[in-house]
Amino acid sequence: MSEIFIYRSQMPVSAEAVYRFHTAPDALERLTPCWDKTRIVARTGSIERPGSQVTLRVAVGPFSQNWVAEHVACEPNRMFRDRMRTGPFRRWEHIHKFIPETDHSSWLEDRVEYEFPLGWLGRLLGGAYTRRRLQRLFEYRHRITVEQLRAEQPK
Repeated sequence: MSEIFIYRSQMPVSAEAVYRFHTAPDALERLTPCWDKTRIVARTGSIERPGSQVTLRVAVGPFSQNWVAEHVACEPNRMFRDRMRTGPFRRWEHIHKFIPETDHSSWLEDRVEYEFPLGWLGRLLGGAYTRRRLQRLFEYRHRITVEQLRAEQPK
């Protein structure tokens, strides 16, 4: 059974500006908190090229494993989607949406749909932990996005 996590924040710039921020070659590094124990191992292409991949080394407690995410869809200035090819979940799909509001504001929405390994047992063992981790991660990512976009605006 799938779980769905959605985190949405208002951005102080256009949807196009938020999208451009996410297309920067170092965007994932900027959006990865130091406390997350995740590091980028390899990368091919960009979010705008379906089929491109990012390999992350993720750690949970004393255990770590590679997580390979493939970019599967992109609509410039509107959304991109990545899907886990290999990693700790049975299934993981992440849609990044850039929703226009005005010429100078927008909404950033991250929607993650995932399934635990081991079915109900995996959900029982990892459900609360995963939701807390996702909440903390996306709060951080959205805050950093706002801070960096504000810093890049002309004074």
